[in-house]
Amino acid sequence: MEIIYGMTLGLLVVSFYKDPEKTKKALKIALKKFKKVMHPFFMMLIGVSVSLAIIPQEWIEKSLSGGRVTAVLIGSFLGSVVMMPGFVAFPLASILKESGVGYGTLAAFTTTLMMVGVLTFPVEQAYLGRRLALMRNITGYIIAMLSAFAIAVAYGEVHL
Repeated sequence: MEIIYGMTLGLLVVSFYKDPEKTKKALKIALKKFKKVMHPFFMMLIGVSVSLAIIPQEWIEKSLSGGRVTAVLIGSFLGSVVMMPGFVAFPLASILKESGVGYGTLAAFTTTLMMVGVLTFPVEQAYLGRRLALMRNITGYIIAMLSAFAIAVAYGEVHL
């Protein structure tokens, strides 16, 4: 990540050297957009923190146990609430697997956890617009359910 920051800083310096006025104008636009996104971003952080503090881990493990269709649906809905990166989602999936959660449910949970975000929707809407953010979330949910079904079939949790 430091490499990306360094490259960005370097390109900013080059831009400033070539045309200081354009660079200042671009930085002002970026700051304005940043301010626009800060409120929804902080609201999202508060919502995620509160939801993770309120929902007990034991309830999540109990609700997701087994390979039932209801467990897959509950897993997909719980995963859809917040959006997390893979380095958080996969260790969480490992803990849930040790608790007896089925592969199809884990697929639904982790895929929606990384691709769908109800609490992150205001931030996405600020960046992408309402229609595109909604379509991205719906498409992500459909893909998550299809992959969960395919994995459940592959691991013998659902028989065709």
